[in-house]
Amino acid sequence: MVSLSEGQRKLALFTVVPGILVGWRAVVFDFGLLLCCLAVASPAWAVDVVLAGVFPGKALLVINGGAPQALGEGSMTREGIRVMSVASDSVVIELNGRRERIRLGDGAVHLNGGGGSSPAMSIFADGRGQFHATGAVNGVTVQFIVDTGATFVSLGRSDALRAGIEYGKGQSVSLQTANGVIPAWQVTLDSVKLGEITLRNVEGIVQATDLPFVLLGASFLNRMEMRRDGSALQLKRRY
Repeated sequence: MVSLSEGQRKLALFTVVPGILVGWRAVVFDFGLLLCCLAVASPAWAVDVVLAGVFPGKALLVINGGAPQALGEGSMTREGIRVMSVASDSVVIELNGRRERIRLGDGAVHLNGGGGSSPAMSIFADGRGQFHATGAVNGVTVQFIVDTGATFVSLGRSDALRAGIEYGKGQSVSLQTANGVIPAWQVTLDSVKLGEITLRNVEGIVQATDLPFVLLGASFLNRMEMRRDGSALQLKRRY
């Protein structure tokens, strides 16, 4: 039996086919860890941007590891980064006509300063070797954890409701969790977004219970070129 410390949760994950349990494995999540750095890979040049704080109408940005800069809406840095809008926990910035929202706690966002072909990005592992990133399902912001062993992109009930997924109309399946067998539904997600990568019509699973993260499984990852480079997982859209 695994002993969990405070701030951790245990989630049993299962590979399923409709109505049949196939197998399981356990993942331990530590909510005390910061989210890993999210980076949009660049074939030309890139700048690293961290949102260090927000003030009324201003964002405190750290660019390429330099000194923090308090920038108001409409301001532009010497790197060409313009602050478009500032919210209570995030900022929208623009570089070469491409906009990116950065949230407090996202870590360093690498903005592509040049052109490229297929959208690509890198996710950096945290201290436990897990890959976390902020993204979106059906246009609604979620927190992903990369799970190469999961067959589908898997959401808990609350995230599915926020994303407007009518999961009750999906195909019924069964999942075995730490709390026993629960119902789940296989659905098609309108869109899954990670950095500059957006995929349409992605197969997903919605569980009847809530999950601490959305599991980024093979229904998304199989459409990527993936390469591990040290602590970085590099993703590039194939189709």
